[in-house]
Amino acid sequence: MLIIADTSALLALAACDALPLLDQLFKEVRVPPAVHRECLVPGKPGADRLESYLRGKVVEVDLREYVIAVAGLGEGELAAMALYKHLDADRLLVDDHRARKVAGLNGITVVGSLGVLLRAKESGLISEIRDRLATIQAAGVHYSEQLVSETLRLAGEQ
Repeated sequence: MLIIADTSALLALAACDALPLLDQLFKEVRVPPAVHRECLVPGKPGADRLESYLRGKVVEVDLREYVIAVAGLGEGELAAMALYKHLDADRLLVDDHRARKVAGLNGITVVGSLGVLLRAKESGLISEIRDRLATIQAAGVHYSEQLVSETLRLAGEQ
């Protein structure tokens, strides 16, 4: 299964040391150059881990050919959607609410960082989500209370 990743979700997974889960759950992980650049901004939390993790996973794509663009989305989000279409990927890893809506308009199947953690728990790769979620939030990533509550409920950790 091929997954295309966006910056925000990669940063969240890097924060809780969960990047290896992507390789265990999906056959291939790819990112467009714009996402790669966004992940490696100096001083960005997790940039060192992501530099190593993303080595060999960057694929060029022409943004204009594949996606209905909407104002307010970043270059990385749009490029990730274009790469999804270009490679006929199975999932787009993205956390941003607006980007998820635009992905739906483009016929793109999405999963978020918390969805990856849930899938990892269901597969027996991790035993709990709560501590990883707390680590992500402590790193400055914001999730709605509703999303946190629902994730913990689905994980059986409420």
